[in-house]
Amino acid sequence: MPPTLGALLRTPRLQLRLLAGDDRLDREVRWVAVSELTDPTPYLEGGELVLTTGVRWAAGADATRDYVRRLVRREVTGLGFGSGVAHDDVPADLVDAARELGLPLVEVPRPTPFIAVGKEVSRLLAKESYEGLSRAFAAQRRLTQAALRGAEAIVDRLAGEVGDWLLLLAPDGTPRHAVPAAAAERALELAGEVRRLRQARQRAGASVASGGETASVQPLGVGGRIQGFLVVGGAQRLGADERTLVNAAASLLSLELERTAPGRGEGLRGGLLEALLDGAIEVDRAASARLLAALPTEPVVVALAAAAPGEGVLRDPALDGCLVAELDDRLVVLATEDTDPGGAVARLTGAPVGVGGPVGYRDLPMARVQAERALQAAQRDGRPVVRAADLPGGFLGLVDTPAGTRLAHDLLAPLLSHRSADDLMRSLRAYLAAAGRWDAASEELGIHRHTLRYRITRIRELLPGDLDDPDYRAELWMALRTLEPDRV
Repeated sequence: MPPTLGALLRTPRLQLRLLAGDDRLDREVRWVAVSELTDPTPYLEGGELVLTTGVRWAAGADATRDYVRRLVRREVTGLGFGSGVAHDDVPADLVDAARELGLPLVEVPRPTPFIAVGKEVSRLLAKESYEGLSRAFAAQRRLTQAALRGAEAIVDRLAGEVGDWLLLLAPDGTPRHAVPAAAAERALELAGEVRRLRQARQRAGASVASGGETASVQPLGVGGRIQGFLVVGGAQRLGADERTLVNAAASLLSLELERTAPGRGEGLRGGLLEALLDGAIEVDRAASARLLAALPTEPVVVALAAAAPGEGVLRDPALDGCLVAELDDRLVVLATEDTDPGGAVARLTGAPVGVGGPVGYRDLPMARVQAERALQAAQRDGRPVVRAADLPGGFLGLVDTPAGTRLAHDLLAPLLSHRSADDLMRSLRAYLAAAGRWDAASEELGIHRHTLRYRITRIRELLPGDLDDPDYRAELWMALRTLEPDRV
């Protein structure tokens, strides 16, 4: 959470003095906006501490009251008035209006520059962000330790971190574990949503609102097989850190349920292959050396067949030395480059096959995309095998393809699901197009650069990657190009 107005007032070196609003010190300060405009509200989003010297103010109590009323309607956190500049002291009619309308009013003495207040808010925001990450890492460690004791222990540990109540449901929606135990009765309310997710075989979760509460439902399992559902419910919606923690718990539960499910060897094989294709395993770490030694030797290729494999196909000698599994009702094969599994898979399945280009393990997500695109071409053209090298278009060839659209939606999902999705998407597009130049991007959008900074800060909080990483920025741009080709 952002720092509060009370935390800012407790900074001794700023020498700030509260003149009105002592019952509102718990308000969050999301940013500092310096403005001498008589109406700065068009350039504010709410949550700012507005700083002014009143140099352009019109005289009179009515004008002052109108100014304060506009700030209150914009839901700013408070007003900081710099005394000793245009006014020796904070005007009495401003103090009266702030008290009357419920706006916290802070005196900023002449020795304290406005920029010092802004820097302190930035420092507190960074401190809170770091502490939030530290808490999240510590909580994830506790979840990982709980995983050693089984699925129920993971749910118990998660219950100590998020939500008012939690449920672990079996694949058919019946309660398997509930915290507290009385929460098991809520499973009946979620039966319809669970049935929908099970039929759709969705890997993404869903949010259900009922009786003033929100329940987040996460399917559990790997390889398209649903082994259960995790439900986190409560009166408050989950924050970004809490969603990250729930996703971590869902991953641990998925692996645990696969491990204990019938035919778990196949499930683990599919889970390993899916994790590799999603880039979830850091193969360049020393700890992965033994895993790499057991996998096909780099460079490797990915082959996808548009058919669910039979038991005999998974064990056919033609695929010895390959990592083979069923994912999303399709046969997926990871093999060395010289094996060229495309022909063997086509012969064994009788279905169209797409083969990605040779890559190292760290680039497997791209190889998966290439294989998806090649498979689409094989299905469209009626060819038994299509290889990525046979396709034109390079990276831009993914635009306007189902595979590219799916990847774009996955990458931008945190923004697309946000209540301010349009503003965030437009701001990200302009920011990337301007190569991070605040003035150029804000001018393109027709908003103040502080508003753009606030939105980009929110985007950084929502997206899992580092917006300063050029590779990640390129991925985001391609995702925007895919979803909105006419606007990028």
